[in-house]
Amino acid sequence: MTQQQLWDAEAARRYDTPGIGMFAPEVLGPTVDRLAALAEGGRALELAIGTGRVAVPLAECGVPVTGIELSPHMVEQLRTKVDEDTIPVVLGDMATATAPGEFRLVYLVFNTIANLLTQEEQVACFRNAARHLVPGGRFLIELWVPELRKLPPGVGATVWLNEPGYVGLDTYDVLHQRVVSHHFRFDEGRQADHGWTPHRYIWPAELDLMAQLAGFTLESRDADWSGGEFTADSRSHVSVYRRG
Repeated sequence: MTQQQLWDAEAARRYDTPGIGMFAPEVLGPTVDRLAALAEGGRALELAIGTGRVAVPLAECGVPVTGIELSPHMVEQLRTKVDEDTIPVVLGDMATATAPGEFRLVYLVFNTIANLLTQEEQVACFRNAARHLVPGGRFLIELWVPELRKLPPGVGATVWLNEPGYVGLDTYDVLHQRVVSHHFRFDEGRQADHGWTPHRYIWPAELDLMAQLAGFTLESRDADWSGGEFTADSRSHVSVYRRG
């Protein structure tokens, strides 16, 4: 199943969770504040803009935002919030599609670079970001840290969230650097709704090498959007690269 098939009309319809989860104000607030500061009054390009979770509040802060998005269904949901003049979107792959003009900031949030399932595609995404940036512009990536340290010998899965009505787990293929995230939603009945998404996980050091190949240097790496210290125990990171 391709990424375009995964992000179909049903997935787009169910994507938004207003006010909770990744749409919670305590999540979106620091995200938008950081991106607005990095844009430095210039234009921003969001790769894999989706339904506009980040782009809409960022545009409301006065940052001109353009998007690239693979799924037309996600863009349809975005269009229920803002029109094309407010946030123009180019339909296409974030590794190859081109948006008109130049930008001070390109950003890719919520682990989405891992939706590209080969190293070649991920490197191409860095190069595509570089093509869109003015000299000195920044490329920001939010990405989780693979949790292989939690895998005992012979065990191929980790549970990353277990709460009432929901279990999330990842199954790993360490030979090919792949992970499939499984989402189980259930009520008091015996049946569960199961959704899944495939990813190619990336270590921070590998991400930095991809950046170098595209002409970037690492400017900062934090554990979260508020600038928390990144450590060996951090579960994710927000990394900012500057184009030479």
